[in-house]
Amino acid sequence: MDHVRSYYAATAHPTPPRPPLRGEVTADVCVVGAGIAGCSTALHLAERGYKVVVLEGRRVGWGASGRSGGQAIFGYAASQDKLVAQVGRDHARRLFDLSVAAVADLRERVARHAIDCDLHWGQLHVAIKPRHATELRAWQEELATGHGYDSLRWLELAELRELIASERYIGGLLDSRSGHLHPLNYTLGLAAAAEAAGATFHDESLVTGIDHGAVATVRTASGSVRARHVALCCNAYIDETISSRLRARIMPVGTYIVATEPLGERRRREIMRENLAVTDINWVLDYFRCSADHRLLFGGRVSYSGLNPATTHDATRARMLKVFPQLADVAIEYAWGGYVDITMSRAPDFGRLAPNVLYLQGFSGHGIALTGLAGRLVAEAIAGQAERFDLFAALKHRDFPGGPALRMPALVLAMLWFRLKDLL
Repeated sequence: MDHVRSYYAATAHPTPPRPPLRGEVTADVCVVGAGIAGCSTALHLAERGYKVVVLEGRRVGWGASGRSGGQAIFGYAASQDKLVAQVGRDHARRLFDLSVAAVADLRERVARHAIDCDLHWGQLHVAIKPRHATELRAWQEELATGHGYDSLRWLELAELRELIASERYIGGLLDSRSGHLHPLNYTLGLAAAAEAAGATFHDESLVTGIDHGAVATVRTASGSVRARHVALCCNAYIDETISSRLRARIMPVGTYIVATEPLGERRRREIMRENLAVTDINWVLDYFRCSADHRLLFGGRVSYSGLNPATTHDATRARMLKVFPQLADVAIEYAWGGYVDITMSRAPDFGRLAPNVLYLQGFSGHGIALTGLAGRLVAEAIAGQAERFDLFAALKHRDFPGGPALRMPALVLAMLWFRLKDLL
């Protein structure tokens, strides 16, 4: 199965064929899912000397890891206050520090393995209205005084307009330690690094079931892997075949991106002087950045009721023109969508289904940096050093209400409420 048609797929680096699993094989660890989380897990385990087999139902990077907005930022979709309320201030601070470490970990991993993924530093949260500016200034103060994160700089209107040629925004918070990249090439680079370390990948190897035990058996239509440990890194694409328990705790949310035709460096610099990643702080937010060949990549909208490719192009372009009306004459060359996995709390959901079956899911839109670190933490836990993994495993998660039949309609109604709040 090819990657979905997107700018990322069109500019992906060539990769070797990875044939489907055939017959029965044995491994120390079977990793299910070859997005960033699965590839990072495989890489860090293989570097520790484990025999690793990775099963991917489609192709490496086929899901959110190869389609996302590509913004590598610290923190979580859940507020720090929510984390404090659940696990206490000291524990929550350690979780925050890990989110910062995740970005540094990404920088180190890209450099160490020479992954060509257009990595650039600089990310900007922007305010649309005065209450947004108030919230961002308060957040800046909280992060600096309460968490020692002092890399944020507030931009007043005049300075912001020098960076972003849009009248939609009135201020912004610039973070020099966060950034953006080509997510598919990053994922493919991680897979190549894992293979160089000894891991084996199989595409088109959808898992049809898992037989649990001291030695687990992970089955596909054409083979099986017997392994002492299993790491589930399926995220939005996990289903009841693998675990109904995990599936009930996440909701796949559709999000959409368009890529313009190449603008040329001069025109690109007219709308964005620096190569930054930008996002607003609406509940239904917009996010954008520029590509290496000077296109604008603009994402936004969410859907709890399923992807609708027929409307992706026009609706997302309309949102883009609210920000940059001066691009009305620019053609859209690519439009695509994909799912991110959210939890009820918007905090990540890591844990164990059994002592030897670990899982990662629920990155809730903050996956570019955190998934890479999560893979390292799984490798540590399998090697017997679970302290950092267990910081996340201590977070409690609830099923989405309504069961399989009703939870999506309920969320659609909730989403309407949050969209109304964005207008206020």
